[in-house]
Amino acid sequence: MADIDIRTTGRAGRITLTRTKALNALSYDMCMAIDTALRNWREDDSVDLIVMDAEGDKAFCAGGDIAELYETGKNGDYAYGQTFWRDEYRLNALIFEFPKPVVSFLQGFTMGGGVGIGCHGSHRIVGESSQIALPECGIGLVPDVGSSLMLALAPGRVGEYLGMTGHRMGPDDAIFAGFADHFIPMAQWSDLIELLEASGDASLLTTHAQTPPEGVLTGLQTKIDAHFDGERLQDILNSLKGSETDFATAALKLINRGSPLAMACCIEILHRLRTPSLTIQKALEHEFRFTSRAMEHGDFLEGIRAQIIDKDRTPRWRHPDQNVPIVEVSRMLQPMDAKALTF
Repeated sequence: MADIDIRTTGRAGRITLTRTKALNALSYDMCMAIDTALRNWREDDSVDLIVMDAEGDKAFCAGGDIAELYETGKNGDYAYGQTFWRDEYRLNALIFEFPKPVVSFLQGFTMGGGVGIGCHGSHRIVGESSQIALPECGIGLVPDVGSSLMLALAPGRVGEYLGMTGHRMGPDDAIFAGFADHFIPMAQWSDLIELLEASGDASLLTTHAQTPPEGVLTGLQTKIDAHFDGERLQDILNSLKGSETDFATAALKLINRGSPLAMACCIEILHRLRTPSLTIQKALEHEFRFTSRAMEHGDFLEGIRAQIIDKDRTPRWRHPDQNVPIVEVSRMLQPMDAKALTF
């Protein structure tokens, strides 16, 4: 396939995203190719580990390919999007639970669907240019592809902050929040991949890990925890609006770009997931409840129109006053019975 290079090199199953002009955006066919390769390598004794990387300097993977999702949704075809998300989420779970090491090298932008394939493996490598983010609320979706698991497990209320604001995490922030494991300067990546291919030994990565440049989340956590611990969207907005600090002003500016319905549901999902029974399946199931309804009953199509199609950056959200009734959050996240996500 022109957009992805899948092969076996030495002891490694190799996946390289090659769709550089589209910032390696993930199409449905690319998802299915990765899924097939992983299932084959899982049973192949000649493959000791998986190495995932991407061509180009700008992005590992800037997200899912949403153009086709938009076109089908505008024509009233919601089934295509539901199939895309269903199969993508199954791939995310497969990576998370894979019995062999999965090593990903995350340069540049890793966002949305890129997080789903790049941040669930056992060894997640970031470098100087890495920027990991979940900007889904800005297009009317909740952070998905299993990212709600990591957001729920992030320190304090950092998960709510990242999900609502779309804050771009550099290497230190990504490691702090649980989206990456090791910072290794990018100049070493090529040689490291050759070592992994030859040895099949992922443990050698730890000897190359370095201390990343200092990020911002650690220093902001006290403020984040103070303002983002509300039960509902309105609680968090009231807390921020009642503060005259630079942090509150900056956070509100980012939040005001997002879909109120998506943000309210993001908060509710994280609260539901913070239990001892948290699993990747539970996270993906809650995400699917929302995304499968997002075209017909949410802000997704309007968010794509404003950000990607018309690019007027003025989405007409369903709740322009940012007051989202609890009943609407419950409706978007209610169980789906026969149509529920299964693994």
